[in-house]
Amino acid sequence: MSFDFNKLLSVAWGGWTTTWPTQLLALLWVAFLASWVGASFWQGQTKKQVMTLESQRYRLPILVGGILYTPFVAEILGLKPLWVLGNTGIAIAAILSAAGIAFAWWGRLHLGKFWSNTITQKEDHRVIDTGPYGLVRHPIYTGLIFGMLVTGFAIGLVTTILGAILISLGMWQKGRMEEVFLSKELGEHAYGAYCRRVPMLIPFTSAR
Repeated sequence: MSFDFNKLLSVAWGGWTTTWPTQLLALLWVAFLASWVGASFWQGQTKKQVMTLESQRYRLPILVGGILYTPFVAEILGLKPLWVLGNTGIAIAAILSAAGIAFAWWGRLHLGKFWSNTITQKEDHRVIDTGPYGLVRHPIYTGLIFGMLVTGFAIGLVTTILGAILISLGMWQKGRMEEVFLSKELGEHAYGAYCRRVPMLIPFTSAR
């Protein structure tokens, strides 16, 4: 049996990802993923990290949410959009999603070598509380959650909405686990005090 690459590609690239105007949102996230993965080589030396088994608490909902986002699932279930926004609505959603992505990138660039895709403590790790980290404790998650929710609801499929919610819950869980880890590694007097001072995900709200 020969391998059919076209069938594999259709799992992630078909349906709403190839139909204008929702294709604009797909292209936006493809560009984000490419740039994010490309920058993953820029990070400091890891000193300590959360065990792989524990990380499944946030990885699993993110994985399931990502699968639900694929057009293949909606096509298999025969789902139709709950609403259609049209060119103007999708353009606004793309701008809002791009704003979320930009906020996430601001957080990543400001974190510099301390960034990691997993929950880790880097060499010479310290609390960063300036820039976007003075607004929220997890600006990367804030930006991505906002962008994913906007995109999921803009597409209007039950699967993309559920996918966005699951991904958001996974990122929230990761943020909580990260805070417990860093409070132990960096000290309650340092990271704990930061958590009491700066809100977790929503700017200008009360901390904790």
